[in-house]
Amino acid sequence: MQENKKYKVIIVEDAKLEMKGTEEIFRHEIPDVEVIGTAMTEAEFWPLMEQAVPDLVLLDLGLGGSTTVGVQICSRLKQQYPQVHVLIFTGEILNEKLWVDVLDAGADGIILKTGELLTQSDVLAVLGGKRMVFNQPILEKIVERFRQSVLNEMRRQEAIIDYDIDEYDERFLRHLALGYTKEMIAALRGMPFGVKSLEKRQNDLINRFFGEGERVGVNATRLVVRALELRIIDIDNLEPDEE
Repeated sequence: MQENKKYKVIIVEDAKLEMKGTEEIFRHEIPDVEVIGTAMTEAEFWPLMEQAVPDLVLLDLGLGGSTTVGVQICSRLKQQYPQVHVLIFTGEILNEKLWVDVLDAGADGIILKTGELLTQSDVLAVLGGKRMVFNQPILEKIVERFRQSVLNEMRRQEAIIDYDIDEYDERFLRHLALGYTKEMIAALRGMPFGVKSLEKRQNDLINRFFGEGERVGVNATRLVVRALELRIIDIDNLEPDEE
């Protein structure tokens, strides 16, 4: 950063006390950044952008009782002012879908209003061009989701090996889970088996998935449930093959 140069920020926040507190954070803890404007509504914000384009917009997501207006502002900002950095500062600590929406809209990071709050290092990181800047509370959630995702994939790979699942087993089970009949599955381009062969495959899978005393009465639905329990097929990734 050049000597004596100050970055410029506009704060968008609809709660007066939180606006005052955020301004104080910049004044006392982030002296490299100057607050050149504040807005409590979208209607107040856009005229500020016309007066002076800042380096950073610190944007609350919930404005006037709406949780979507912040996402809309971020999307428009990135279209009209692509050089402006957008850092989300939000109390929406449980609405994970909203975080995804605003990141898709182009936000450079999200700081949740809990834990460490807004720090100089986070703000300067965004101004320096870093993407995906998060504070500790959201990082903990992201890491935990990543950890669970890795563990689930490991369990899936182990089950595929343990139960000797080939690509046709997986395809058969996945389409059964999607409600396909054996006739419909046999007609798939990538399934070179007739209905009789699929019935035999189903019985073979039942023998692999269930112990001797558990097999009586197991139908296609119970087989699919077992495959989901074993994570051999993933309920979040059930897509049919091209027919």
